[in-house]
Amino acid sequence: MPVPPAPLFQLLAEPRRLEIVELLRDGERPVGELVDALGISQPAVSKHLRLLKTAGVVDVRPDGQRRYYHLKAEPFSDLDAWLDPYRELWSTHLDRLEAHLDARRTT
Repeated sequence: MPVPPAPLFQLLAEPRRLEIVELLRDGERPVGELVDALGISQPAVSKHLRLLKTAGVVDVRPDGQRRYYHLKAEPFSDLDAWLDPYRELWSTHLDRLEAHLDARRTT
C-alpha cells in the first residue's frame, strides 16, 4: 500500500497555497497573474511558490524577466494512487446505498 502523502496534505492545508494550485490546474501562469488573482503581495506569492517548488509540486519556466509556474504531475499521481483504495471503499458503499434506495422505491 502506498505511503500517505502527508507532506502534500500539509502543504496544501494552507489556503493560499491551495488557491495557487487551483489556479495552476488550468495551466501555466506568470507570478504577476497569480498576484492579481489572489490579491496578495508579490513577495507573499513568491514565498508560497518557493515552498511549492521545494516540495516538488510546481516547476518554473523562466522567460526573460518573467517566471511561469506550472504544476508537476508526479505528486498528484502519488496522491491518486494513495486514494485508490478509498475510492473502492466509497464505491462499494455508494453501490449499496443505491441498491437500498432502489429497493425502497419499488416497494
